[in-house]
Amino acid sequence: MPTLATIVDGLKLPNPFVIGSGPPGTNLNVIAKAFQEGWGAVIAKTVSLDASKVVNVTPRYGKLHSSDGKEVIGWENIELISDRPFKIWEEEFKKCKDMFPDRILIASIMEEYSKDRWVELVERSQACGVDAFELNFSCPHGLPERKMGAAMGQDPDILEEVCSWVKGAAKKPFWAKMTPNITHIEDPSRAALRGGATGLAAINTIRSVVGVNLETLRPEPSVEGYTTPGGYSSRAVKPIALRMVMEVAQLIRKEFPGRSLSAIGGVENGRDAAEFILLGGDTVQVCTGVMKFGYEMVKPMCEELLAFMEKHKFETLADFKGKSLDYFTTHADLVKRQTERKAAQKAAAASKMVQADGEWSGSDFVKQSNALSR
Repeated sequence: MPTLATIVDGLKLPNPFVIGSGPPGTNLNVIAKAFQEGWGAVIAKTVSLDASKVVNVTPRYGKLHSSDGKEVIGWENIELISDRPFKIWEEEFKKCKDMFPDRILIASIMEEYSKDRWVELVERSQACGVDAFELNFSCPHGLPERKMGAAMGQDPDILEEVCSWVKGAAKKPFWAKMTPNITHIEDPSRAALRGGATGLAAINTIRSVVGVNLETLRPEPSVEGYTTPGGYSSRAVKPIALRMVMEVAQLIRKEFPGRSLSAIGGVENGRDAAEFILLGGDTVQVCTGVMKFGYEMVKPMCEELLAFMEKHKFETLADFKGKSLDYFTTHADLVKRQTERKAAQKAAAASKMVQADGEWSGSDFVKQSNALSR
């Protein structure tokens, strides 16, 4: 009988489905709802020491619909990290662990380029009982003037240094959340792991402009007639996320065996999750999907993933984690493989042709004649 239960970096999860940092983990009320519905873990919305500088606007979401208008395939947000004072978060982290002592609560943290601030944020959070950390090096919008989020995650040297600060202060495992807004995701990923990150999370949202209103001629989402590029998520980003997860997983396999990977990007069902695990994910995060379908979506996702495992006779997630990574190669190798296959087919066909008069067969006479024809 297959099981979804898994242990990642010492964290015991009933299933690999994790609430990704964002609105679905924005306060204790919604975090409790996630645990009640059965999510494997919850990553709270990103916190920092000074929430007074965080001012969200409305509207802050823009949607890309399918041509028939029935499905949301892309979702842009210009939402910032948590605007709630860290003191409140400390209280809610403690209450959450009192309410759900056996469930996995992960604090997403983000700070400026200051060792003292990162260390304080880590120490105060873990004193509240959180089980792990996710370092937000990847938010593509908001607070760039403070060198936070993707502005930090795009610089491998800074990334490695900050991870080393956290490594020195954290008594819990921590994942570095990587930005896709970079040419080669392996470079910052390698830096984060060199700096001591227990694992990686990939990918965060893709910097985007979701569209322009053809009536008003204003880009969306429009705030007082203006906007700013935001982070793109939902089903449309899945192929890009799969590619980057594959690249990160290959890096881990070759250079940092044993480190973990939490996969993110357009997951809406159990089959999506299976693809990310096949490409090396230990866990699978969902954020936008929850905003589209609600916390209860975890139940059918678990059922679909179990059905996939039963079909292929996999007992645990480890049985198929990274199983598809071996089938990626270079274009030159693809050409070589195809050339060899065609040559082998040609040789096989030639071997079936009559080579001497004694090989003719009465029952296969017409077939043998056709084989010799041009």
